[in-house]
Amino acid sequence: MLLNAVIIVLREVLEAALLISILSAMSVLLGVGRRWTGWSLAAGLAGALLLGYSIDTVSGWFGGVGQEVVSAALQIAIYLLLGLFIVLMQSHEHRAGNRDFLLTPVMAGAVAIAVAREGFEILVYVYGFALDLHQLMSVLAGMAIGTGIGISAGALIYYLLIGLRRRWSRAGGAGLLILVAAGMASQAALLLIQADWLPSQLPLWDSSAFIAEDSVGGQLLYALLGYEATPTAIQAGCYFGGGLLLLLLALVTPWFVRRRVQAHET
Repeated sequence: MLLNAVIIVLREVLEAALLISILSAMSVLLGVGRRWTGWSLAAGLAGALLLGYSIDTVSGWFGGVGQEVVSAALQIAIYLLLGLFIVLMQSHEHRAGNRDFLLTPVMAGAVAIAVAREGFEILVYVYGFALDLHQLMSVLAGMAIGTGIGISAGALIYYLLIGLRRRWSRAGGAGLLILVAAGMASQAALLLIQADWLPSQLPLWDSSAFIAEDSVGGQLLYALLGYEATPTAIQAGCYFGGGLLLLLLALVTPWFVRRRVQAHET
């Protein structure tokens, strides 16, 4: 039970911790500061508690699949906010228009939603053992260990990005955000399949023999890359299509901004 709790909580904490660490590093590199992190974390925790308190009501929405649909909607919202952030980040140095003021609320919104979603998932997991004190203590111990590992991994990513040269830090941060966002799109598709909002399909492949999803390595890959051992065509399409879209935005935005600046100057 302890090991299961560590792995499950680690997966949820890692997703939020990676996103927080990457965006925090990018905010420092972009010169917008990190004051937004405190109140975004507070808002996310409040959202998690609100969702946890309303679990019975939320689960009953949409014909009994409210939890899956709400979680998928939160994933899609994070994906869209990360896409907007990438556009704003790529146009930041060129000062196209007055877009810089949007960077902070976009980052804070993405973090708040991520913390709310992952915190909600942890609360639901822990709530399932509320009536068994012995198992609850093991789950809480595993939660503490998983949270510590997840936060440590996030801190490592943060200092690695900060320690790189500015050009490489921005490129690395953008690349990691694209991977995280693509994983969000794939996970949202899986949740909608589970809710029968998207058609179920046979897996395209099964890589569990190489990397099991419930292993520590599998959970790390899940948090960073949205790893799924048995993805369907819809999931794979959302992952690669969503990632490619954000990559194109990252590459095209500087060119588009330069064209606008040149046109304005002439």
